[in-house]
Amino acid sequence: MPPKTPAKFTVDQKLIRQLADVLHETGLGEIEYADGDKRIRIARPAPSAAPAVSLAMPSPSAVSAAAAPSDGVREVPTGAITSPMVGTVYLAPAPGAAPFVKAGDRVNEGQTVLIIEAMKVMNPIKSPRAGVATRILVENGAPVEYGEPLMVIE
Repeated sequence: MPPKTPAKFTVDQKLIRQLADVLHETGLGEIEYADGDKRIRIARPAPSAAPAVSLAMPSPSAVSAAAAPSDGVREVPTGAITSPMVGTVYLAPAPGAAPFVKAGDRVNEGQTVLIIEAMKVMNPIKSPRAGVATRILVENGAPVEYGEPLMVIE
């Protein structure tokens, strides 16, 4: 069977510029936009460098590879809640407020344990299970990547 050739993929330069503007406005390191099986990812390798553009047609193997950490070293602890998106993590509902959860606290399934701000939207992250928060793996206000471990619930 001959190898599959990817379908034509036209580049929407206006969309790329809009995504680059969002990167600049939010200070994020990268942003990805998907429409069906077509994806556009724009990333800033360094603050002084111009945004890099990567266009890809995902294959099933690319999707599973994308779920793995890029450095290949990061190990996700058992019971960890991982980040569902790229953004900034907040451990409390407001500056100066008590954190949602501290190490040693008992949490319920569905309880908000932290917030991730992405593209100026506050996204509550809820515990997928009941248990005890044994470790908080991120600092308040820190940037987080997709799949990064945030806290451990045992």
